[in-house]
Amino acid sequence: MSFAATERVNALITLTERLTDLISQECRAFEARRPQEAMQTLEETSRLANAYRHESARIRAEPGLLEGAPRDRRFALRRATEAFDAVLARHGRALEAARVVTEGIVRAVADEVVAQRTTGAGYGPGAAKVSGSATAITLNKSA
Repeated sequence: MSFAATERVNALITLTERLTDLISQECRAFEARRPQEAMQTLEETSRLANAYRHESARIRAEPGLLEGAPRDRRFALRRATEAFDAVLARHGRALEAARVVTEGIVRAVADEVVAQRTTGAGYGPGAAKVSGSATAITLNKSA
């Protein structure tokens, strides 16, 4: 049994569980239609995701780094990773739903702008009015 391998596995379990918790919080925010709440943990989530990606790549490159850890700790890491994978799938579904809703709102606003905008097609008393074409809409973060 290697002390370094055990410490590495324990650190990975802690990292994975914390990342899983943060992403679960984001999922709950998206599912409750409060995406602004997900922004509160974005910086920490990004930092931990980067650390997770780095450690995962390192272990894939050197699988022996975990070999000296006790079997029960490696199994705990496997369970933590499975929970993380499940919450990532949930997060993907929540983000897709938020994207669809957001695109629908933007499309509805653009259609309403077009419907309310008319331009003259000619001069004189018999000139017809025609609907204008859609134009770009820019939204900022506070919108």
